[in-house]
Amino acid sequence: MTTPEPPKAPWKDLLNDHLCQNSSSEFTLATVAYDATKKRHVPRARVCGFRGFFPNPQLHPSAVDALKTQGDGLNPDVYESDMLSFTTDVRMEKVGQIQPGSSESDAGSEVEMVFWLKDAGSQWRIKGDAFVIGDQDGGSEEDEAREEIQRGLRVCSEDGRGRWTWERQVTTYFANHTPILRGSFKSPSPGRAKSQDPQDPSLKPGQKVEDLHDSAARKNFRVVVVRPEEVERLDLSDYKNPARWTWTLVEDGKQPGRWEEVELWP
Repeated sequence: MTTPEPPKAPWKDLLNDHLCQNSSSEFTLATVAYDATKKRHVPRARVCGFRGFFPNPQLHPSAVDALKTQGDGLNPDVYESDMLSFTTDVRMEKVGQIQPGSSESDAGSEVEMVFWLKDAGSQWRIKGDAFVIGDQDGGSEEDEAREEIQRGLRVCSEDGRGRWTWERQVTTYFANHTPILRGSFKSPSPGRAKSQDPQDPSLKPGQKVEDLHDSAARKNFRVVVVRPEEVERLDLSDYKNPARWTWTLVEDGKQPGRWEEVELWP
């Protein structure tokens, strides 16, 4: 039986417009972890770079060229979604806080993203589940993450659907980084004391990576996809007349769900 596709979110176009207006697209990502005693939940927050709505990041021309010249090419334009994406190093703590069962510090896949888009005068808060893909060795966690992300995809064209692959999509995200940023995935483990020399001599800062399939860099590279369940916009473009809305994804039995909009006091 074919799984019903999710409806297009009514807030997506406006958020996208605000992101395009703004001079930057960084956001704060909040996760939950355990403290050092492993007995108490504590919040963790950091600033990340938004990488577009999955699976359609805005590609730099150099990324397109690299994908073509290195024999990968682009995935066919088959899917669209309301899911947000960013990239990370698998060695960072947030990965263990996102992937269920992947570490002792795991507290589930629930996350919150907060954008303050000053040029649009709006704050956006997105709550939902995050999924990590990009493990070239595959495995159950990779398969389960892909299945969950698939639930949030809509088919926009059947043309080329059989040629679309997850591996090419992850490579597309990797290609959209500059060579020096690709090289950051071959740096020593993030957060480790500098007094502890890396066991692998190939791990050092400041490297440039041109090869989109560099084994050391790709071993550590991951794409994180957030499937929203609740979205809130606070409009402060006019301080004399602020406004606030929330959209909540309501499950409807076997149906794909629907978004309910409520206007709130700011």
